[in-house]
Amino acid sequence: MRLSRFAALTSSLLLAAGAALFGAGQAAAAQADFGYVALGDSYSSGVGAGNYDGGSGNCKRTSRAYPALWAAAHSPQTFSFTACSGARTGDVLANQLAPLNSGTDLVSITIGGNDAGFSDVMTTCVLQSESTCVSRVNQARTYVDSTLPGRLDQVYNAIDSRSPGAHVVVLGYPRFYKLNGTCTAGLTEGERAAINGAADYLNAAIAKRAADHGFTYASVAGAFTGHEICSGSAWLHSVNWLNIGESYHPTAAGQSGGYLPVFTNAA
Repeated sequence: MRLSRFAALTSSLLLAAGAALFGAGQAAAAQADFGYVALGDSYSSGVGAGNYDGGSGNCKRTSRAYPALWAAAHSPQTFSFTACSGARTGDVLANQLAPLNSGTDLVSITIGGNDAGFSDVMTTCVLQSESTCVSRVNQARTYVDSTLPGRLDQVYNAIDSRSPGAHVVVLGYPRFYKLNGTCTAGLTEGERAAINGAADYLNAAIAKRAADHGFTYASVAGAFTGHEICSGSAWLHSVNWLNIGESYHPTAAGQSGGYLPVFTNAA
């Protein structure tokens, strides 16, 4: 696992506090050169949190997403935010990697959910029977076994090639539902359990590929525990028929209370 360069630079600043003025100046200059690039899909762009940047178009990036919140709090010299709603691994490779270079210090990414068919799984489960839902979930799990690892390898290899010295944080996805919770309508408990299990399965595959590349995997499942759909204090949107794209995405509170502290701890 690579040492967090942001953590290392912060430690350098603390040590420099008692050092000579010249040494402190060098540490401050090192921090000033810190560069952060945020890649990924809608969970990184901030879909569901609102206040979207009109200039980002259909990517729906927002200042309420964890990458922008982290950058606002830590003031890196450079911050490139290329995460985009709907992105798959191929989209990251084709459209998001340009800001990466040998001087990039920190990279964050959420990717893999759209490759595994996240949107179609949820549509199937909401509109069709429990057996059809579970069958579609199992189909997604088969894809996670057979195809996704190779797709993730392509992305992770490209990041490493462009920014070999960067500390890369790969974040996972939350479980959607609190089982036996407050919901009295909608999906069955069997469907909710299958979807939660699929999220865990996807996260395990992503974590394995991240570790094999020397990247840091950061789970958000614990941060969202008690804030799932059906919890009574949800940090995730349920089905929103008036804005279907925000369904099953973190709210602004999910970005600031769930993703942000997890990323901050891992950065």
